Amino acid sequence: MMRRILTDYADARSRKKRPWKLSRAPLDEDVSSTPPPAVDFIDLDRALTRLAELDPQQASVVELRFFGGLTIQEAAEALGISEATVEREWSTARLWLLHRIGGGKPAP
Repeated sequence: MMRRILTDYADARSRKKRPWKLSRAPLDEDVSSTPPPAVDFIDLDRALTRLAELDPQQASVVELRFFGGLTIQEAAEALGISEATVEREWSTARLWLLHRIGGGKPAP
């Protein structure tokens, strides 16, 4: 739900105020760490939707960590998987999303 709220807000704001600019949000490794370069919520939503088609578990991990603010341990408990799996899925999904959003070659 938080993902939808933030995406809708970014979309509405960009259309009203600055049709040529979009809102930005950090996609960081650790929710509590210093954020790396910001990403666009709308681009993130599109990429996350594509990721969910390819790997639903990775998309769930991203939603819980990024939008829900859960820790590795909390996400593992929520999904019923090990912390090591969450760490692996989070790392892989982040790289895929950053590559997809960052304008690199299209991810598979």
